[in-house]
Amino acid sequence: MLFDDDPMCLELYRALEDIVTSELENVTVVWKKTQVSFFRKHMFMCASLLRVLRKSEMPYPYVTVTIGLRRRLDNPRVASCTEPYKGRFTHHIIISSESDIDSELMEWIREAAEAVS
Repeated sequence: MLFDDDPMCLELYRALEDIVTSELENVTVVWKKTQVSFFRKHMFMCASLLRVLRKSEMPYPYVTVTIGLRRRLDNPRVASCTEPYKGRFTHHIIISSESDIDSELMEWIREAAEAVS
């Protein structure tokens, strides 16, 4: 499993999953080898241990939250952003504590979920 070797990251992930599934309706969670995907009609978010910063810059514990939006977020919380398709931006956001799962992050996650509904 993805978090088998890291119970602290698993605990952080579980907090994220609990909040997302309690605040958003009709969410399906699918565990895969390298990520956990969150779906409504289509995938709107994933959580992983993807390292998007240098190893020395990564906090511990951490979970990388990846969301797709129709706009680029100009925010220092975004560790990395790419535009794989015109007008489709993939954002990687590092969370390292439950306090990082705040209203701002949930606003972005909600926006990503609504974009694929």
